[in-house]
Amino acid sequence: MAESVKPKHSTQFKKRRALNWLTLGITYATMYMGRYNLSFANKSLSDNFGWDKTMIGTIITAALTIYGISALFNGPLADKIGGRKAMLIGSIGTVFFNILFGLGAYFGFLGTGTLLLGYFATVWALNSYFQSYSALSLIKVNAAWFHIRERGVFSAIFGSMIQSGRALIFIIGGFAVTVLPWQWVFFIPAGIIAIMSLMTYLFVRNAPEDAGLTPLDTEDATSSDTEKITVKYVVRKVFTNPVTVTIAIAEFCTGFVRHGFEQWFPRFMQEAQHLALDSPVFQKGAFGVVLAGIAGAFIAGTMSDWVFKSRRPPVAFIGYFLQILCLLVVWLSKDITFIIIAFIVNSMAISMVHSMLSGTASMDFGGKRAAATATGLFDGMQYLGGAAVGIGVGWMLDNFGWGAWGPSMIGFSFIGAILMLKIWSAKPSKGGGH
Repeated sequence: MAESVKPKHSTQFKKRRALNWLTLGITYATMYMGRYNLSFANKSLSDNFGWDKTMIGTIITAALTIYGISALFNGPLADKIGGRKAMLIGSIGTVFFNILFGLGAYFGFLGTGTLLLGYFATVWALNSYFQSYSALSLIKVNAAWFHIRERGVFSAIFGSMIQSGRALIFIIGGFAVTVLPWQWVFFIPAGIIAIMSLMTYLFVRNAPEDAGLTPLDTEDATSSDTEKITVKYVVRKVFTNPVTVTIAIAEFCTGFVRHGFEQWFPRFMQEAQHLALDSPVFQKGAFGVVLAGIAGAFIAGTMSDWVFKSRRPPVAFIGYFLQILCLLVVWLSKDITFIIIAFIVNSMAISMVHSMLSGTASMDFGGKRAAATATGLFDGMQYLGGAAVGIGVGWMLDNFGWGAWGPSMIGFSFIGAILMLKIWSAKPSKGGGH
């Protein structure tokens, strides 16, 4: 296949696309606040209800399992109904269940045992069902607005917007659990997401033609297809491609590392390093983690489009390799400075892999007609891999301590790296080849 040429767009197209992706990207970023806020309430829940890490892990595992399974099914649904409608379903549901989770603080009549734990696990699992619409909705819409030669760099922009959502919850989360009752770490994001749901309804459109513009030929795996978009069509396009199946397996490994890190590192800093979440050292480290995530997305996108000619696996391999190095430092070092540096670089590495596989390869190999299905497969497998970090890592920490945390994730990064070597040269061709 001849190298595709980066397209030139009219000023009108660029302005309308900017309104679309800014609104959608900020909405997605705020939904991250309503997902990662649990990690900041992790210790507060234990302190308030007397739960050990395994019990907290039950909530995490329930949520990530539901997210993973739901993404697999919601991907084909979003391809059928459109990304805009799917994002609205997801964001409104997220608002509702974040409020319900916070209200659990007032349900003392349920006791502090199995019944209350079941309430929190169920509500957070339902929140994750609606959260599962977020990534696949965003990527479904963007697949129609961005040519294949633009996607690496623009995925970097979206990756940075996602990290801004994490930055907000780092700031708000650390403040809320130390100054306010812990439930406000759920109420505040719910209010912000509600505002962005309205903005999405007003400004986001599924494709250029829905905004009165000329359709864009994205030159991806399904851009030349004329077959009617049905569940059977999108499933066949994604699940029979050996490259997408390989990426899905790698994303399972990504999930264990990503969520093993993100769900537990605030508590690691509290218990293993004896730092308060509002302490200057933690706040600077957390800010560094966010900035590194933004840098990772931009580094990955630029390298992918300009160094590797829109190939995604080589960049993901570099990300996996860096994860291995960082997790070795977390495992072996006792110096807080080295550990924080490792956390920061690991965040960059995770962002590189995530933006390349879930964020960009899903558009390439799913194409604009099946992008949500591909994202659902990749993101779903990632969250199923992450499900093990709930009960599994909670039990491990209760029984073996924080010394086992770092090495528990290394093997998964290694497997991911090997899989990226296997598909090193993979790149979609127009019409679905690879």
